[in-house]
Amino acid sequence: MPRHKTLRAVVDWSWELLTDAERMVLRRLSVFSGGASLEAAERVCAGDGVEREQVLELLTALTEKSLLLAEGGGTPRYRLTGMIQEYAGQRLAEAGEADLARHAHLAHFTELAETAEPQLRRAGQLEWLARVEAEHDNLGAAMRGALAAGEARAAMRLAAGGGWYWWLGGRRTEGIELLTAAAGLPGEVADEVRATVCALIAGFVTSGLSDERRAAEWIHEAYRLSRHGRRSHPGLRLVAVLERMLQAPESSLSAFEPLLDDEDPWVRALARWHLGKMRIALGRDGQDGHDAGAYLEGALAEFRALGERYGISLALSELANLLALRGEFAGACERYEQAIAVVTEVGATEDVIRMRSWQAQLYWLLGDEDASAAAMAEAGRCAERVTWPDALAELALSKAGLARWSGDTEEVHRQLGVAAALLGDDAEQADIRAVTHDLLGYLADDLGEARAHRAAACAAASETGHAPLIAHVLIGVADLALRRDEYEQAVRLLAASTGVRGLRTRSHPDMARIERTARRRLGDVRFAEATREGTRVRWSQLVEVTLAT
Repeated sequence: MPRHKTLRAVVDWSWELLTDAERMVLRRLSVFSGGASLEAAERVCAGDGVEREQVLELLTALTEKSLLLAEGGGTPRYRLTGMIQEYAGQRLAEAGEADLARHAHLAHFTELAETAEPQLRRAGQLEWLARVEAEHDNLGAAMRGALAAGEARAAMRLAAGGGWYWWLGGRRTEGIELLTAAAGLPGEVADEVRATVCALIAGFVTSGLSDERRAAEWIHEAYRLSRHGRRSHPGLRLVAVLERMLQAPESSLSAFEPLLDDEDPWVRALARWHLGKMRIALGRDGQDGHDAGAYLEGALAEFRALGERYGISLALSELANLLALRGEFAGACERYEQAIAVVTEVGATEDVIRMRSWQAQLYWLLGDEDASAAAMAEAGRCAERVTWPDALAELALSKAGLARWSGDTEEVHRQLGVAAALLGDDAEQADIRAVTHDLLGYLADDLGEARAHRAAACAAASETGHAPLIAHVLIGVADLALRRDEYEQAVRLLAASTGVRGLRTRSHPDMARIERTARRRLGDVRFAEATREGTRVRWSQLVEVTLAT
């Protein structure tokens, strides 16, 4: 305490030696978090007799008097040390300028976010991302100040401008917290701004291990607010499509087609990516003369023409998924490597975790255990730098799946526990329950216990309506039939799985194992007959018969 008083006395003495203009600049600098560029300092510190052109001279004077740090060489950032910042903040409050300075700070960083936002989907993406990232702390401080003051209009405007940065730059936990906090503030906000924030929140929620009910609520609200407006933000055009899909699930493919003619090339590319992805998800690849790969390659070309790295990674990773389904594991690993390289440039570490964990599984299927372990280790190192629960839970589930393939039962249970702890109540989502019970069904020695897990996995997968997940759990039911020596039923279930997915997956090792065993027991002729039978019966009927016995 005596030392603190001595330092305070030194700062008081230094303060008394300053000119009125130097004092004003110093106290207004206290609103910055993480330093200030010259442009930002000029915006916030000018006024009341201090012209913008004078701010640089005053900053230099304060630096020479050791009250301010100038860091960064050619384009310096000006930063107050902890004690000086606290002191200057007190002086700002005493001068009655706290709200004035905070609002100037908020206005500057809102304008920066709004200017950068569309550029983050264009060729200048990295340059603009670096500019915004340098002001990460200031953006957060500006938003939290607006939230604390209950300034709904200002908070929502900054949320609309900063949402894509928080997603793209690997700040997803912080982003969803700030977006939802802003959306929860009462107050008059323009419908388009509020709709944009709701659309951004829907994007956060629908990515990864999403809560479909919560996502639907945000989509409905964004659509309600935007349906009579201009929909200038690309997210609002996507919301209109998602709303149509929620109202008429059978339109999931056709809903995106109008966006192929959108005026925004980024929207056109994303629509093409969605069309490819949805054809895989709905088991419609190659049907109606449309190939999922062609849509994805088209999206990749369009994103590359834009220089939009995140979109490039989306297209590459989905192409990798398609190659993996077709059994082209080496090609899939290469596509993932390319996707990881471009998405690392923008800093979306959460996506790297997912892709490295999938890559680890593919290397395992290729028989390269060293490469598999290296990919999973890299995923783990990336996980140390993020707090986004979905990314960390996906990693745990991938580790559980790999451990099950390797026969490490104890590790499977441990990783399932990690995933459940990370997700909390969200662990009860249907897709998580389906994956969890599917894994436990393989581990259960008792056939009755295995049957219970298979029933729970099928019920949860059916609840999601997600074709790849249904196809996945049907292989587990086929495993149950095989364990009970019901070889023909096992083959029928595998055929049903392929029918649901739309193509035979080669990335699930149990499918090949069950096929080999059943073919050896039945012979080629009866195996082929059982396969045809499986294509003529609804998958739900096959499951009902299997679980009833």
